[in-house]
Amino acid sequence: MKHFIFITIFFFSLSIFSQNKEYELIVPGLKNPWGFTFLPDNSMLISEKDGRLIHFKNGKKTQVTNLPKIYVRGQGGFMDVEIHPNYKENGWIYFTFASSEGSGSGGNTTLMRAKLKDNELINKEILYKAYPNTTRGQHFGSRITFDAKNHVYFSIGDRGNRDVNPQDITRDCGKIYRLNDDGSIPKDNPFVNNKNAKKAIYSYGHRNPQGMEMNPFTNEIWAHEHGPKGGDEINIIQKGENYGWPKVSYGINYSGTKFTDKTSAPGMKSPIHYWTPSIAPSGMAFINSDKYGKWKGNLLVGSLKFQYVSRCILKGNKVFKEVKLLKDIGRVRSIEQGLDGFIYIGVENLGIVRLLPQ
Repeated sequence: MKHFIFITIFFFSLSIFSQNKEYELIVPGLKNPWGFTFLPDNSMLISEKDGRLIHFKNGKKTQVTNLPKIYVRGQGGFMDVEIHPNYKENGWIYFTFASSEGSGSGGNTTLMRAKLKDNELINKEILYKAYPNTTRGQHFGSRITFDAKNHVYFSIGDRGNRDVNPQDITRDCGKIYRLNDDGSIPKDNPFVNNKNAKKAIYSYGHRNPQGMEMNPFTNEIWAHEHGPKGGDEINIIQKGENYGWPKVSYGINYSGTKFTDKTSAPGMKSPIHYWTPSIAPSGMAFINSDKYGKWKGNLLVGSLKFQYVSRCILKGNKVFKEVKLLKDIGRVRSIEQGLDGFIYIGVENLGIVRLLPQ
């Protein structure tokens, strides 16, 4: 009888453990899965920051060949990867990486598109290269997303030059850019008629945006960005707007000193949400499927610093409440909703996991 009770309790405990499991590991053995995307056959393209592109199919990882030369330094390397909304028809893959192309030492963020054939990149085209090159190792950005009209958006951080780049529309960096899908400048971009401006700029005054998605419920572009010590932000990106960095911020210098007393100012957009202390946000996805019940419509944001996923419950355009998921899983770098409606999360030194409904 005692043995029966012990066995019953043992299997009941296993059942409880199974029910509480939050995730399952889908792609193991990744170092820094900076970005990933799903191809129509449900295979995955995964960018490793150290300069590799991996095609994961049928449980096997194959390295894609004929990549561009990638400048790996500090926070820079091979960064985001995204497919065109009409990938089935045109086959275009878009990715951002740090490149040393052009004059000057160091590198800067670049947007390229290419096609995939037999695990080799072909038809490579550079659509945008930020200048000047610099050996600074911080704030490369860089997420990619598309809007409902197939414009491609991508972010570039201020590259550690906060007092020059973000507020100057004649300079790259500290911006979110918008291009037509072929790399040409949309005629209705906000600064096309400004003689000296960078015509691809869509918004400015950003520090280091490492999360960006089109909200599938409103078609707005949402982005989050790293603050300094405190002041990470979520913003809704609007045409031609100034998001304030470093004139306004909820953060302070890493040393503890202040660089501004202002958290808002006329002509500068305020965030819809901010974190103090900083969570170091990376990766972003809206839950747009029925797989997670009442979680549909929530926004997921990864935390590098505290190693969890924040489930942001929204009321309109405000974060009403946050719930921590996958606590202590590791540094969360990237988040995507798969073709199957499940949420997938890239975790440094772990791999890509599937979030299980609770």
